[in-house]
Amino acid sequence: MPVQLVKIIKGKSETPLPSHLQEEDLNHLQEGFDHTNKYFQGVVILSYPLTKLGDGTDFLKVVLQDLNNLCSRVNSINILIYGKMAEDCAKILRQGDTFVVAGFKLAKSPTARVDGRHSCHLEVSEEAGSAIYIYTKPGTTAASETASVSVAPKYVYTSLNHLKDGTIVNLYGVVKFFKPPYVSKGTDYCSVVTLVDPSNVKLTCTLFNGNLDSLPKIYKVGDIVRFHRIKIREYNGQMQGITSAGFASLTFDGTVGAPIVPRTSSKVYTFMNEEQKTIEELRVWAASNLSISGPAAKLSGVQPMMFFDLTCQLVGKAKVDGSSFLLKVWDGTKCPYPTWKVPVEARDLEGEKVLLHQLRNLTVDILVYDNHVPLAKSLKIGSFLRIYSIHTKQANADNEEVSHIEFHLHGGTCYGRGIGVLPESNPDAKELKAFLESVDLAESQDMESMSSVDLDGTFSNISDLESHLQRCQQLPVTVLTDHQDLNNTELKTVVNSMAPQQYRIRAKLRTYKPQKLYQSVKLHCSKCNSLQEVPDGDDFDFIVQGSAVTASNPELHNTSWYDSVTWTTQDQKQRKITIHFVKHDEMLQQPEDTLLMIEGGTLKEVYKLTKRFKCVIPVRSTEDDLELLDLSAPFLLQGNIKYYGCKQCSTPKPVKSLSSIAAEQRPSWEPTEIAQALGIELLQYALIMKFTLVDRTGALNAYLLDYEKFFQIPASEILTNNFLQQKMQMTMNTLCPPGRKLDDLPWLECFIKSYNVRDEMKHQVYYQIFDTTVAEDVV
Repeated sequence: MPVQLVKIIKGKSETPLPSHLQEEDLNHLQEGFDHTNKYFQGVVILSYPLTKLGDGTDFLKVVLQDLNNLCSRVNSINILIYGKMAEDCAKILRQGDTFVVAGFKLAKSPTARVDGRHSCHLEVSEEAGSAIYIYTKPGTTAASETASVSVAPKYVYTSLNHLKDGTIVNLYGVVKFFKPPYVSKGTDYCSVVTLVDPSNVKLTCTLFNGNLDSLPKIYKVGDIVRFHRIKIREYNGQMQGITSAGFASLTFDGTVGAPIVPRTSSKVYTFMNEEQKTIEELRVWAASNLSISGPAAKLSGVQPMMFFDLTCQLVGKAKVDGSSFLLKVWDGTKCPYPTWKVPVEARDLEGEKVLLHQLRNLTVDILVYDNHVPLAKSLKIGSFLRIYSIHTKQANADNEEVSHIEFHLHGGTCYGRGIGVLPESNPDAKELKAFLESVDLAESQDMESMSSVDLDGTFSNISDLESHLQRCQQLPVTVLTDHQDLNNTELKTVVNSMAPQQYRIRAKLRTYKPQKLYQSVKLHCSKCNSLQEVPDGDDFDFIVQGSAVTASNPELHNTSWYDSVTWTTQDQKQRKITIHFVKHDEMLQQPEDTLLMIEGGTLKEVYKLTKRFKCVIPVRSTEDDLELLDLSAPFLLQGNIKYYGCKQCSTPKPVKSLSSIAAEQRPSWEPTEIAQALGIELLQYALIMKFTLVDRTGALNAYLLDYEKFFQIPASEILTNNFLQQKMQMTMNTLCPPGRKLDDLPWLECFIKSYNVRDEMKHQVYYQIFDTTVAEDVV
């Protein structure tokens, strides 16, 4: 009998082992030795689910611990069981059983470095003449039985208030908070889940797996999970759960009265009848003790500046740039505000064109950033999604009568940000699908708001489309904002005329530099007309670190116009950080209205403050006052924008000069006002580009110095906004389409002015574009 279940009576085996077998020590298990008449004995510390190999053979993996070598660095070994023996063992094996294996084959373990177990594993099968003896204590079975008796394993579950450091346990819990799976810094997916149970103890679990489907399928707060073989560790006085070898999970809907159907990717699991009672009890407890009404909303109910969860269907997707991705979704309701349409090329947009056209007034564009992009790319068109913690904000409406709403899923996983895919069997997905099928699409049609992706359906035949494109080629793609009295001048005449003069020209853009548009962003001083590169973060970090060496002067704390707070960091350096909060009418303001000054902070700490407070100024102490850092660093940070001063033209004043602004009736803390008070000549972000313009008479190079007028995009935001970079690139692709012949390029109407540049060696004439804007339908 290859697998035997044997009772222990008065400390002795009821059925002794064959006399020819001799026990082998774990340390003596080595390749190349004869183990024919040897057996190995250990205690089962882990048993993986029974699976099938590619050829259909049953397979079971068991981990045994050698009780004779507990103090040894390596005291456990993997046992690989094949065929009928695997099936038999899976029926009767329990954690803690004494397990004896004889007639085994020894082979090198490919997972030894990862799992820290013996360098070899034991391979066991009936065909190889192996034998397994499983010892059980009295009372666990009625009598000695063979493995042909079907005995389901009995699991013990630990409540959250009885967890101990270093143990591997099974547990049930109700989901109080979770982060949908995301790609970790390695190659694995990660999910974070916070559980509670009637013991009123909280457990946060960090779960990793290379297979996305192997992580718990949690869809909402209030779901119930069952974790098997989760490792408990203590950190900062609190218990945490992490995945261990053999970790497995089941997830259940937490709604009272819902069907008890486990969600899992595993084909092999046990679920006993008595566990249904556990699920029902947890549901009732959660309904009374857990607030499970999340921030879900319909598109018809969204408002600006909301964070909400959306259950929706994906109908289109497209790559925007390296760190953002577009998802077009709908939920059958209509947003009450005009919504932002992310500009993408029609050829880049995945989805059924006819359906996208039908739903054009019901879909919204959600821009997904950073760590969410890999998952967004993998989503299938038509799938049902739950997107967590979407942010709505007011679009820039400077040139529009009606404001727009933008939808963003920001990077990171704070507040549970992420994307979950709902199977069609999910109750919420079923409800949404039924609702979408009932929507009358005819009522939502509005032919006047045809989007660019519907171009193919606008014309009845190809010749009509070609005629339309030809007419468009003749129309200028720029708008003149002044000097309408000037007539067009040919480029040959411009080049042969004396400078300085102003001209109106009609030309085509043959080439432009730089090709990498972000390189066009410079810092410009309007006083001395100098240009400089935008410093990178490393320069700022170096200056901030250098300023931290100077200790804060306590005599400068808590003045009449600011309050000061100092604390010591918990890291090894134990740095002291001081923040001075500027007051108004002797009162601290709301964070969004507050200017603060920081001493001793790191670059990361400075950036964190900019996300919460209106303005941040890095400073250091002197004997008499606070002062600004080196002007190579930004003197002011506001949101994502860093403001710099011209070293040549600035005469920095003490920081107490800001007290005059704080005393105003309504201090605005505008960068220009702050710069003036501090004696700083503010450097302006500008786009510097060289255009090669041509017409039938000649060519010339014209420079563009643009703050935000030409592209209708603030130069100050280009470096920190991937969407604006993409928008600018699309504009340039319209003005100068790549791969087109010169005759096919669009016309630009613009004003240029000529000016002289002389030095000791030579005299040159340069040309600059001015008072010209890209047409709105191009932008």
